[in-house]
Amino acid sequence: MPASTLSSISSALYSLRHPVINPTNRKCSTVPIFTLNNQYSRNFHLSWLGFFVAFLSWFAFSPLIPDAISTDLKLTSEEVGNSNIVSLCSTLIVRVISGPLVDRYGPRKVMASLLIIGAIPSGLAGTVSTANGLYIVRFFIGILGATFVSCQAWNTVFFDKNVVGRANALGGGWGNAGGGFTFIIMISLFNQLLADGMTPHVAWRVAFAIVPVPILLSVAAATLMFGTDHPAGKWSDRYKAVATTSDDQTSIINSKNTKTKSGDDDIETGDEKNIKVTVTAINLVSELDTAVNEPLSLDMAYEIIINPLTWLPSLAYLTTFGFELAIDANLATVLYKLLKSPTFGQTKAGYIAGIYGLLNVFSRPLGGYFGDLIYVKFGVPGKKYLTIACGVAQGLLSLGLGLYIDNHPHPSLVVIIVIFVILAIFNEVANGVNFSLVPHCNPNSNGFMTGIVGAMGNLGGILFAIIFRFQPSPSGKAFWISGVIAIGVNLVLCIVRVPQL
Repeated sequence: MPASTLSSISSALYSLRHPVINPTNRKCSTVPIFTLNNQYSRNFHLSWLGFFVAFLSWFAFSPLIPDAISTDLKLTSEEVGNSNIVSLCSTLIVRVISGPLVDRYGPRKVMASLLIIGAIPSGLAGTVSTANGLYIVRFFIGILGATFVSCQAWNTVFFDKNVVGRANALGGGWGNAGGGFTFIIMISLFNQLLADGMTPHVAWRVAFAIVPVPILLSVAAATLMFGTDHPAGKWSDRYKAVATTSDDQTSIINSKNTKTKSGDDDIETGDEKNIKVTVTAINLVSELDTAVNEPLSLDMAYEIIINPLTWLPSLAYLTTFGFELAIDANLATVLYKLLKSPTFGQTKAGYIAGIYGLLNVFSRPLGGYFGDLIYVKFGVPGKKYLTIACGVAQGLLSLGLGLYIDNHPHPSLVVIIVIFVILAIFNEVANGVNFSLVPHCNPNSNGFMTGIVGAMGNLGGILFAIIFRFQPSPSGKAFWISGVIAIGVNLVLCIVRVPQL
């Protein structure tokens, strides 16, 4: 193997274990995911874990509602669709509210608060006995969906512009995978409780008590105990983080036996306790370098709202994450009604639908990685066009899936799975690229900006959920209508101009 290849591999492995700090803003220029011995790594893992566990309650109804919960509560298909929409409505509202709260109090405190508050209605889920009761509980559980804003804002605070795309995408992707794991966990637990002798009426209620509440509270406690607010320390000290840029862009990090130098690929070992490390950030100067979260004012809110840069990622996210939310909420029900047979029931439909969320483990991080790569050569415009291209591809695949279902009286499960897996990859890659673009838009109001984009994703979820709610089931019409919307909106966004860096 060539020495240059070995050097590249060594450098890549080094970046996964050691933080390299930019002295200009104290942000980390690597994503050291394979360690917990520094604040950058701990905060990264707490950020995605908080978003991940939110799904254990937020999406816990989806895998059981096609049969068990619908039968127990005597729900109509319209009431099931209404409950999905209600859940997304509350998340939209709280995402908008949590953005300014992040800018004022910091993402760590907002994350912990949301998990604690969301645990309350989660504990009350087992008391539901009517459709109206289901609406109320799902509305307040929807608060947990706002943890996404804290997750993304937290990573933007701690990671530098050369890796912020992959940090946000890894955090969002691994967190989003909670939606897929929730399907597996809730169905497996429900089936086990039935095997232990419980009735369906009791089993789904007990499943809610066992899974979400203790996990939500435990992660909230860990966030408060082990997380930090800002590279400078307390959130109130964030203005102290921006220093005068040094000529050699070097910094000191604690490392007992490792030294790296930018300019060559050599990784040397030494015995020094504090090793000088040249920052690996790309030599581009942008507003993101010295951005500091400012408390929101009316004038600032007005400027952000009328800025086209706000609506570029927001509308793109409406079509991508909005579609993903609607699919997560409806795919199990669609598959159940489309393919119901003695060998295909709620369990199989739920497990297959869970694939969509599980793909986030690698597909959304892949989007962030591609965003960082394209940024080096093409700057912010590269991120913009990559986001749009993935959104259009998602729309075309959704259009194709809908037309296939409508034109085949007995559609093949294999064909449906193949199409929706490819669709999911483009969909989730688009989400990852999008949040590598967001930090460059209104960087001094990162929380508010993230809240708007996240809320627009939920608005998209509501719009697409309404499409599924009012289309005949089983049918592919909702898929191809959603695809047409995604294609149209993303193509229009090509006209929005973005900064070069």
